[in-house]
Amino acid sequence: MSFFPGTPQSSHRTPSLGLFSGWLSLGQLITWGSVFYTFALLAQPIELELGLSRAESSFAFSLALLCEGVMAFLVGRWIDAGHERRVMTGGSIVVGLGLLAHSQIHSLSEFYLVWAWLGLGLSATLYTPAFAVVTRRFASDFRRAIIMLTFLGGLASTVFIPLSSWLINSWGWREALVALGLLQLSVCVPLHALLLRGARRAHHRASQAETATVSVRVLLKQSPFWLLSLFMILMMMVTSALPVHLVNLLRESGLPPAWVLAIPASIGVIQVIGRWLLFMFERRLDVHAANRWIPVLIPLGLCALVFGGVAALPALGFVLLFGLGNGLNTIVKGTAFAQYVSRDHVGQLNGLLGVPIALARAAAPWALGLLWSPQGGYALGLRWVLLCSLLSVVALWLAQARALRLQRSH
Repeated sequence: MSFFPGTPQSSHRTPSLGLFSGWLSLGQLITWGSVFYTFALLAQPIELELGLSRAESSFAFSLALLCEGVMAFLVGRWIDAGHERRVMTGGSIVVGLGLLAHSQIHSLSEFYLVWAWLGLGLSATLYTPAFAVVTRRFASDFRRAIIMLTFLGGLASTVFIPLSSWLINSWGWREALVALGLLQLSVCVPLHALLLRGARRAHHRASQAETATVSVRVLLKQSPFWLLSLFMILMMMVTSALPVHLVNLLRESGLPPAWVLAIPASIGVIQVIGRWLLFMFERRLDVHAANRWIPVLIPLGLCALVFGGVAALPALGFVLLFGLGNGLNTIVKGTAFAQYVSRDHVGQLNGLLGVPIALARAAAPWALGLLWSPQGGYALGLRWVLLCSLLSVVALWLAQARALRLQRSH
């Protein structure tokens, strides 16, 4: 009998969209929570024990993001070839072992090495490979599958910021990492190994590959691709820079400790609420209007912090606006190329952005750490992040307008 309800008994059957996305999202919850969101809680105790500066500790996370992005193209090719089970199961093993190794570090070089290793594991386990998996299995309804997949993933901060904080405060950061590593190995590894059976193998013909290559070259000459690339890169910088520093930003503002944990944890709940509303009403909404206005929520949320100060009321405004924007923006970024450039070559187009996005994601947390100062805190860094978010929105609007104009002309 299968461990998962609806899991195929043969290699040619796939569970229903809801069951498959639901189980796969459990792995997203654990991996995002135990690695991505836990780093912000680890930064301060590791800085104190190893004698690191904020910029030095931030660079470790940037290194993980860089390694994740560099591997993205290869991971995508392996999944397209039908090796999704090996990719995501192996990635979970890499992440679990990386967390266990992290508990034993005693130097800056070891700190960097373990986060580079974790980045390799993240490239095979987070949203990008999971989105590719559901797109292959549910080609006719992949948008709804992606939205459902992000439900539990959006709760990662809500669950793991208080959980990891309790583990660190109760046991110490080394013991907390051991617990998180064992959780990854005992849940995510068997989850992916059992759920992802029966992947369809790809069969490519040379003539099809040549036609696709020519088509992509034509698309690269059109402005919507480059404008959407700018939108994705800049927005990725914003959403990568903030989570790593948010706990320290709130802590330095003088807010009570309960607020320091509650504010970032609440973002996850807001993300899920936003995605649920989109799931319920997406067929009644104009998709282009939704894509145009959803990203605006990000700079509006940042304005609450930049111009309202880090106090209770502005912080609540930030949680609501940034949480909704960050949650829904995942769907916008995941479907923009298909809607405004080419539905047939989404994999190749996203692959071309693998390294630029990796560099942007890697540089952003480090840059925000460099802009921090003992006197001004994160004031200058927040203004830089706000500017990036505004430029990103403008790039999306221009891309959408030009793409729709091209579609009408044809």
